Amino acid sequence: MEGTNYFKSVVDQDRAAIVICNLKHEIVYMNPSAVLRYAKRGGAALVGRSILDCHNAQSVQRMKEVIAWFAESKEHNLIFTSRVEKENMDVYMVALRDEEGTLTGYYEKHEYRDQETGKPYDF
Repeated sequence: MEGTNYFKSVVDQDRAAIVICNLKHEIVYMNPSAVLRYAKRGGAALVGRSILDCHNAQSVQRMKEVIAWFAESKEHNLIFTSRVEKENMDVYMVALRDEEGTLTGYYEKHEYRDQETGKPYDF
């Protein structure tokens, strides 16, 4: 398996929604969980569209501020953006960088805080 296929597989297997964007705020990839989560807004058809169109003016401004912060330093790579109590979920924006550390995009990552209900190694 080629290296990039490993990375795609990691993202695709994540149960949390992951929406990857370039620096023009265009959605370049949505994992299957994101496609399902945003099905009512268009699902996979959102790829190629601006993520800014999916947010209110205040959120758009904050997202632009985060991108500027990411660009300030190679050390600026993750920021907590919101808490969704009804889903027990925290939302983060994460910087994407190339091998030289140049900012190339970002993604939104959901982290659910519910305790696992499955049994360990329950095949």
